[in-house]
Amino acid sequence: MSLSRHLSFGPWKPCLRACGHRIARRWGALLVPPLIGVGLVGMVGQATAQGDALGSTLQGLLIHARAQSPEVGAMRQEADAAAERVQSAGALPDPILRVELMNFNNYGNGGSVNLLPSQVGETKYTLMQALPAWGKRDLRRDVADAQARQAAARTDATWAELAARIKAAYADYFKIAGNERLAREVLDLMARLERVAQARYAGGLGPQQDAIRAQLEQTAMRADLIVLESEKNQVKATLNALLAREATAPLAEPASLRPLPSLSPADATTLIERARANNPQLKVEQAGLSGAQKNRELSLRNRYPDLLVGLSPSQMGSRITTWGLMFEMNIPLQQASRRSQEREAEAMVQAARSRVENAANQLLGELAAKLAAFDSARRSEALVRSQLLPQSELSLQSALAGYENGKVDFATLLDAQRQIRKARQDLLKTQVEAQMRLAEIERLLGEDL
Repeated sequence: MSLSRHLSFGPWKPCLRACGHRIARRWGALLVPPLIGVGLVGMVGQATAQGDALGSTLQGLLIHARAQSPEVGAMRQEADAAAERVQSAGALPDPILRVELMNFNNYGNGGSVNLLPSQVGETKYTLMQALPAWGKRDLRRDVADAQARQAAARTDATWAELAARIKAAYADYFKIAGNERLAREVLDLMARLERVAQARYAGGLGPQQDAIRAQLEQTAMRADLIVLESEKNQVKATLNALLAREATAPLAEPASLRPLPSLSPADATTLIERARANNPQLKVEQAGLSGAQKNRELSLRNRYPDLLVGLSPSQMGSRITTWGLMFEMNIPLQQASRRSQEREAEAMVQAARSRVENAANQLLGELAAKLAAFDSARRSEALVRSQLLPQSELSLQSALAGYENGKVDFATLLDAQRQIRKARQDLLKTQVEAQMRLAEIERLLGEDL
């Protein structure tokens, strides 16, 4: 005998019918929730940070972190300092002015000791300028420029790493918030089912055990909510730390995930080229190699002497009487020392080249692995959305109809409810997994997709 026939008896009829309709409407909405899906439309998309509370969108978090992160700020300031050193590295040394007071005790002139240039026997002025050998200034400037590019690349690498961590933490935040909302929806559903079970029991249509099972399920949901609340507070503290905020600073509920780009293992060649051109860590090593090569050239150029040029006017009384011109240069006789410096510079070049090759190999291997993981997450998401979730929906609908007609017991209904909950959790998990893999791919590429 169906539940509707039994509902015609006794005072429970209005309550049971209303609860049944509310359950059907409730689960019809839950089957394709606005929180999770890809078809969970409306929630997945690129949201702007303008007008949104901090935490509601990923873009808002990234904008805040880029402006406020002390780690990124320190690296940016170091890069600015390195850029300022380029100009000074290629500049000439400051000239030297020498003043010599000859016969300042005026011996033979009948005068006394005097330190005024016009009151001594002779005053000699020498203006000297050091002139490095040809090409050395340019090489020093090139070395400093390579170091500046290396510092700038380190800044980009620091930001790429921080952005990837924020993207992963936000995805985790979104997952926990989604699971929390799902648990609350299930808790509400079980409260409604408990009322139906109590009504059936009062009407002699079902055992009291059904209501007790519904209560047990609610208790389990409340326990899950406690765990989820703790996890949510932890991920909020992590996000606040990445944003350089107080650990307990408020964050808005996450509103959406970014749309996923269409990537597959077939795109590996294109991504590899982009990674080779833009990966910050690879740029750091390449700039280091360029600097080592320029430093090697500079060490070879040190075989040639530097020149010191001086101009020396001499003053007697208040007149300049004679002029002198001087040239001075160092004699590079310490060949053993120079050859050692050249070998050191060559070894540094080889070490820098090995670091570039190692960074490139690691980059390509990691990129291929992350791309495969991203493709797997996308395919798993499609499978859950197109098959598992609809199948779970049908199972729940069938269980609801069977329970109404007395053909299935309450345990079967609970199993159907748990299946659709797990399907929704799996869908959320695969979406978040894809977001995390995307964040890692973008870190390797050094740019957003």
